[in-house]
This record gives sequence, C-alpha cells and structure tokens, in this order.
Amino acid sequence: MKKVNIGGVPEHFNLAWYLTLKNGEYKSQGINLRWHDYFGGTGAMCKGLRSGDIDIAVILTEGIIKDIIDGNPSRIVQTFVKTPLIWGIHVADKSDFKTIDDIKGTKAAISRYGSGSHLMAYINAKNNNWNLDTDLHFEVVRNLNGAIEGLTNGDADYFMWEKFTTKPFVDDSIFRRIGNCPSPWPCFVIAVRNEFIENNMDDLKTILDIINQTTLEFKYIPSIDKTIANRYEQELEDVREWLSLTEWSQDLIDEETINNVQKQLFQLDIIPKKVNYLDLVHKL
Repeated sequence: MKKVNIGGVPEHFNLAWYLTLKNGEYKSQGINLRWHDYFGGTGAMCKGLRSGDIDIAVILTEGIIKDIIDGNPSRIVQTFVKTPLIWGIHVADKSDFKTIDDIKGTKAAISRYGSGSHLMAYINAKNNNWNLDTDLHFEVVRNLNGAIEGLTNGDADYFMWEKFTTKPFVDDSIFRRIGNCPSPWPCFVIAVRNEFIENNMDDLKTILDIINQTTLEFKYIPSIDKTIANRYEQELEDVREWLSLTEWSQDLIDEETINNVQKQLFQLDIIPKKVNYLDLVHKL
C-alpha cells in the first residue's frame, strides 16, 4: 500500500479530508493517506513540503505562491476552496484598541514569516493606506495559542486569523474582533511536491477524485452543520453562516487569478519577481 503524507490546518475547511479518511476511501484504492495537522499554518506547511515531511498540502494560495517563487520545489494542482478567506482582525479583549486606525504602527502577531497571518497583514495595511515600511511590525507567536498568550500579555497588539476559527475566543472574551479583511483571491489550494507529481501521478489523481467527490456534496451531507459545530466547538449559527459563504472547487486555479495574486504580492514587495503561470501550477 502506497503511503502518502498530507498536511493542513485542523479547521472546518478540511473536514472533508477527515470524513474520507474515516470512511477508508483511500485505503480501498491502495493508498495509505496520512493526515498531519499543521497548527502553525502555511509557513509550517511550506517547510514540510520542502523537507519532504509531507507530499501534499492544503495551503493558503498567497503563501504557497510566495514560497514556490522562493524555491519550494512544489506546484499547485488544484483550487480547494474558491471563496475568499475572511480574516478577522483581533485584539486582546481588555486592550484599548477600538478601531483599525488604532492599531496602525503597532505590532502584529504572526505564526511565522511567510504565513498567511504575515502576508495578510500587508493586505490590511494596503487596504487602509498605511506606510508599509513604518506602520507594520511583527511578533512571531507560532500558532493560535501563541497569539492568545501574546495578545494577553502585550507582546503583540493584534492578530489576523480566520474569523470563524477564532469566534469561540471572541465569545469567551479572550479576543475582541475590530474588523475583517477578506483575502482578494480564492483562499485554499492543493500543492504537491514536484517529485511526488512525477512519480505518483495515478495515486495523486485518485486522491483528488475522492476528495473532490466529497466536496461536491459536502453541504448536502445530513446534519453537516451540527457535525462541524460539535467537532470544532462552534455555535451552530456561526457554522451555518460559514457554510453559506464557502464554496469548494474541483478545478485548477486559473492564470488570471494567479497573475492577480502575484501582482498584489509584488506591489507589496512580498515577492521579488513575477513568474510564469506554469512555474506555479501543474495541469494534471
């Protein structure tokens, strides 16, 4: 049986992977797919792809594009979630910050450099006409728990993370959300190491066929809203709102979208150059 390692964030977006694994759908096709939770998010997964710890990553679009341009020997093979990610902008509940203007020039908590929380801080700064050289400062906190600690003890001032994942911490008065910042592109893609693509094309196609069938039908799974609420400790009304806003994809990300991401990352000086579409994607 072929062993394949895949990584992703332990969030509701990836429940379809858990369901297909639980049902033994990969094993029935001779594939031992092993899921690895990456609490550190995109930056940690980029490192995992580079080292070969994982073969496949379900990863933020902007983060993997940046890392492939920086030398990650991987390619995007598919969009996974085609709707934007809604990043909540959070401060400590007892902080004095009330608005986005209040956090201008303060310190953002980020999981690591090159992560979504890092890159989206630039997008938020651009949206609010901040000076990218003087108004952005960072504190690496590794993960969500690190952000809770960092904001609570004052090592950092604000933290950007997917708003439904952090909603329970807002409800518990640990964080206070002072705004939202949707990603200006589809949020999650599936990226695969080049070596794996070259040597395991049939297995990769089988894996994608299985997950795509499940995401096509995901919203129609009986009581899926209750399953998500229970598994991820979220309020049912929040889950239903998230489901209404989220659309999965079974297609390769298109060239126009790739060019838009690169254009914005280049303008923000996050990437040193723009590259050809086929340097970033692999058409199966």
